[in-house]
Amino acid sequence: MINYLEELYKKYHHRSFVHPDPLEFLYNYEDPHDREIAGLMASSLAYGRVAQILKSVTKILSPMGLSPYGFIKESKEEEIRSLYKNFKHRFTTGEEIGDFVCGIKNIIKEYGSLQECFLLGYKSEDDNLLSSLLLFSARLRGIRGNIAGNRFITESYTKSGEIAKSTLIPHPEGKSAFKRLNMFLRWMVRKDEVDPGGWDKILTSQLIIPLDTHIYQTALKLKLTERKSADMTTALEITRAFKKINPMDPIKYDFSMTRPGILNEE
Repeated sequence: MINYLEELYKKYHHRSFVHPDPLEFLYNYEDPHDREIAGLMASSLAYGRVAQILKSVTKILSPMGLSPYGFIKESKEEEIRSLYKNFKHRFTTGEEIGDFVCGIKNIIKEYGSLQECFLLGYKSEDDNLLSSLLLFSARLRGIRGNIAGNRFITESYTKSGEIAKSTLIPHPEGKSAFKRLNMFLRWMVRKDEVDPGGWDKILTSQLIIPLDTHIYQTALKLKLTERKSADMTTALEITRAFKKINPMDPIKYDFSMTRPGILNEE
């Protein structure tokens, strides 16, 4: 198995194989404050046909200019909502995008950056990033609450509750594998030819595999899991299996494992 994974890595883990992938938007920004916003937008819209994903992310980021961070920080909420009111990406509406961008604006105002918000629940001694991930998703959805074990307990909504219907960020009390957010974390925490990094306060050893159907089916074939659903419990089980191979970088093979399917080479 290790030989198979290493062969995939050596063949595909190169920037020349990134396109078409929403990851490519992050390469346009040197400042981590801008890159994290571009990355969150790109990953959150990463569902559906890839051509439409790239088109939709472009529609979101282009009006923000060279600095999404500066744009969001300086723009008024009503201006943001007006700008994106006609936006549509499959199930995601312009109203949702307006809520999402304004939510990011509030996070920047309160914490200074997305990374500082994510670090709220972070402990370097934790085996993985689940606690931080749940708290981060809650903040993005306008939810307040606490972690009990590996579960998020909702205490209140900072708004009337409509943002809890978001198609962009999973609800922290659900059973989602948080595939898109874990993909975002891979982009921002790992740093190499493919993943540009920028979040330097988090350990790569704590990353969780971005579990989609392709990774799940491959993990079944490799006998990394026998679970019947691609949920967070399964994602953590597969991550632990990868950690036995590479303790410091358990999701090293994520990008290269997805390439054959995307390139129709399987």
